[in-house]
Amino acid sequence: MRLLPRTSGVLLIGLTGVLAFQNGGFRQFQRPPLGGYYETAGDSKHEFAWSRLQYNSLSFGGFGRGGGAWSRDYPKADITFLAALRRLTRIDARSYQQVVNLDREDIFNYPFVYAVQVETWTFSEEQAKRLREYLLKGGFLMVDDFHGTADWESFLRGMRMVLPAERFPITDLADGDEIFHVLYDIGQRFQVPGEQFVQTGRTYEKDGYVPKWRAIRDDKGRIIVAICHNMHLGDAWEWADDSEYPEAFASMAFRVGIDYVMYSMTH
Repeated sequence: MRLLPRTSGVLLIGLTGVLAFQNGGFRQFQRPPLGGYYETAGDSKHEFAWSRLQYNSLSFGGFGRGGGAWSRDYPKADITFLAALRRLTRIDARSYQQVVNLDREDIFNYPFVYAVQVETWTFSEEQAKRLREYLLKGGFLMVDDFHGTADWESFLRGMRMVLPAERFPITDLADGDEIFHVLYDIGQRFQVPGEQFVQTGRTYEKDGYVPKWRAIRDDKGRIIVAICHNMHLGDAWEWADDSEYPEAFASMAFRVGIDYVMYSMTH
């Protein structure tokens, strides 16, 4: 099994198209079958394919179709991000998303995996081994939408089943780290809240007052896990077409996500 081919030399078209989301440009979307996707004619072989990790949860917390904490904001967040990726870059990205789980080897077909609500995740020994092999063979995992001290400790319990602390320490990412300059030059970053900001005016949830941009690297220094703690980029993607959700948050979320995708394909 091997990961899909990577690409370099992608041409940025512009970020101004993000504003189109807030004019309702992506309100209409089809829901794929749970755990699957629509096979579109002529749309099966591409440089990049987006996938979301379906995992076993310690508790039920799903907000997406089919339930389970892994499915929060699914599928709209995924579909909207893919639409932005295809509009704002010349990445040859497949137009539909994919759900993968660790009971099969399908994950090795995808260079980038997105996971949310990771304070609830847990793995069998075989699942943890497969995710570890995926990451060390060139895969990339982005985790998002978990908040506060208790969520962090619960996230670590699952993460350390996959990547032990003594070999894979977690470090903070700085503004100058390469991952924030692959395509967009992202300067000072700020907390990206979920849609709850519209009702509460708060950028934080629980005791997650300060955004934590962190990473786990392999033995060669390549980032293999990008950690978005105390923020909710997926909600920013999902609600980018809502005029009440601030454009600044949506723009930051798209820039970060696109830089992460580009890093995963070029490193």
